[in-house]
Amino acid sequence: MTSDLLNKEFTGKKILVTGGAGSIGSELVKCLLKYDPEVIRILDINETGLFELEQHCGGNENKIRMLIGDIRDKNRVTRAMQGIDFVFHAAALKHVYINEYTPSEAINTNVIGTQNVINAAIENNVYKMITISTDKAVNPTSVMGTTKLLAEKITSAAEYYRGTSRTVFASVRFGNVLISRGSVIPLFLNQISLGGPVTITDPKMTRFIIPTDKAIELILQATAFAKGGETFILRMPSVKILEMAEVLIELYGPKYGYLPDKIKIKTIGAKMGEKIHESLLTDYEKMHARVVDGKLIVIDPLIRSLRGLESDKNEKAFAEEGSTLNTINNKSDIKTLTKDEIRKLLLEVLK
Repeated sequence: MTSDLLNKEFTGKKILVTGGAGSIGSELVKCLLKYDPEVIRILDINETGLFELEQHCGGNENKIRMLIGDIRDKNRVTRAMQGIDFVFHAAALKHVYINEYTPSEAINTNVIGTQNVINAAIENNVYKMITISTDKAVNPTSVMGTTKLLAEKITSAAEYYRGTSRTVFASVRFGNVLISRGSVIPLFLNQISLGGPVTITDPKMTRFIIPTDKAIELILQATAFAKGGETFILRMPSVKILEMAEVLIELYGPKYGYLPDKIKIKTIGAKMGEKIHESLLTDYEKMHARVVDGKLIVIDPLIRSLRGLESDKNEKAFAEEGSTLNTINNKSDIKTLTKDEIRKLLLEVLK
């Protein structure tokens, strides 16, 4: 997608980013500033995170507004959204095993909080609202994944009852964002710096991964494409977590003064709610997906029929994509990076 199209979409617009002090939210803010919006309001309960983001956005003081607030507070969200054109909803509780012990908190933030953002978008006649989701929402086995699935569902369902509001609702789903807060790479690097052991949950475990810049690119592309009710999914590669740990040890052990073969890898077992392998699509979604510009789009068939939306020249019937997409949930048909490819990717993102 050309920068001209994104400039047309965001230049001079008013934008709200919930969870804007988080890993994805803060990078999204920095990227959006390039398109010269009128203002970006950043709503987050993390006061220190807001302060740090403001320091990183130096020179843009007239473009950003730091708002302390919680998406659980509908009145706060509604006020923050007044006059806004675009909402990027990144606020969420995301740590799988922690949410297993506090399910009510995950529900209050990821489900009720999302509903508050949806209601505020309708009341303020926002142009587009994009919910940021995760592959853990696919066939979820955890509280966090289940609440994010509900967040996706209620975002799409808003198309049914938004009435005369112009708001377009859509979601973006992707895998583990490399080097995001709480992800495995910072954890592994810290363990390597101490001489090990590097802890993995299961030698067979795989995860879909995406560099931060690709995640932001997908979010912006989805915003431009969104007509209402879609879930956008990037086709991501998968990595074996054990091999990622081995490559990081090879690359960074010597930098911390350790011989790679002296740093041990310890298996500690999967935590509550964790899967061995994630998926990108459910079987139901595979029947109703379309491909646009190389990205997967999942569209609820009822919403599609209500809108009278037919496949346009930019869409290709899902079945025409062949066996790779038809069996994308089968591990054998998912691209798993080799250790050389993991090494190349890590050197790019950690430079």
